[in-house]
Amino acid sequence: MKTTTETTEKANKAPKWQGIVVSNKMDKTIVVAVETLKTHPKYLKQYRSTKKYKVHVEENKYAIGDKVVFQECRPVSRDKRHKIVAE
Repeated sequence: MKTTTETTEKANKAPKWQGIVVSNKMDKTIVVAVETLKTHPKYLKQYRSTKKYKVHVEENKYAIGDKVVFQECRPVSRDKRHKIVAE
């Protein structure tokens, strides 16, 4: 039998990302862009790659340009599988 502490620790092991809000026009949803630095396997040149995630928020309090930290959660809708952890 698992205790409450073990359950919450397991739930918090989901990966966390930091990104910038690029859209807040949807209700209870923001779009966050995460930029990563990658290295080309053959030419060894570093380049930036950007991926956008739809993140679930309860209140529409985030503006474009805000930095947020989010993590994976259960699917909220067809596209949303992330929630806000911190601002």
